[in-house]
Amino acid sequence: MRLALLFSLLLLPFTLLADEPSAFGAGNLDSDNPYGLTAAEMKIHQNDKTLKLNKRKLNSNENDIESLRERIDGLQSVLESIAMKSQKNKVALGDISKSRENEGISTQERLQLLETQLTTNGENIVQLKTAIEELSKLMDEQSATYVSKEEYNALVEDVNAFKVLVAGELKKKSKRSSSNQSSGDLATQAKKNYDKKNYSKALNDYKELVNRKYKPAYGHYMIAQCYFAQKDYGKAIAHYKESASRYKKASYMPTLMLRTAYSMSKVGETANARKFYNAVIAKYPGSSEAEKAERYLGQL
Repeated sequence: MRLALLFSLLLLPFTLLADEPSAFGAGNLDSDNPYGLTAAEMKIHQNDKTLKLNKRKLNSNENDIESLRERIDGLQSVLESIAMKSQKNKVALGDISKSRENEGISTQERLQLLETQLTTNGENIVQLKTAIEELSKLMDEQSATYVSKEEYNALVEDVNAFKVLVAGELKKKSKRSSSNQSSGDLATQAKKNYDKKNYSKALNDYKELVNRKYKPAYGHYMIAQCYFAQKDYGKAIAHYKESASRYKKASYMPTLMLRTAYSMSKVGETANARKFYNAVIAKYPGSSEAEKAERYLGQL
């Protein structure tokens, strides 16, 4: 027992030393609870603790600021939305105000317009009554001489029948008069009509002479001349050719060929017209027809 107690007393110093901080850790500023610090080290340690504390506060402030910014942004969006709605409301109020003003003006103008229209309508009614009275008088007058539709149609038919009858009689008279005339007299009449530029009458006379076979070459020539005067160049060419085929030595051949060429140029037969012009120049040199042919030829 005494030995155990003695042994315990011997181990006590070592146990106490084990509970104390190690001497090797004295002055360690990185330790959570440094010891054995000098005054300078103690100051550094305090400053370090203050810096760490401030850093934690700074981080906390930054988080708070960021949160505030987010809240501010949210409020800004809300404010902008409210501002836009406010502006729209202002515009809407202005439109309502103007609309009310316009409605007031429009109502006043409409009242004035209605009053004017009522006055005009009254005047128009008076005028219509007067016109109706005048029309009634005219209807009474017309009733006395009224012709029904059936009567009018019957009258038209009678007039048309009379026209047909007169035209038939005139045609018969014309045929009787031409047939009763001698060919010589008819030829004289045809020449007079042609000279007076009554080409339609002259044409009928010469056609009758051709039917009678009275000087058919000259008759076709004069028929062509009538068509030429009426600018019916296609028919003129046909009768000029017929006349030339019947009598090629006629005195009117220079004119016939010249006018045939001119008619051809008018209906688009330019190549044939050029041939006829050259033929007139070659066959009748020095003639007035040749001079005209040269002039017309230069115009093609």
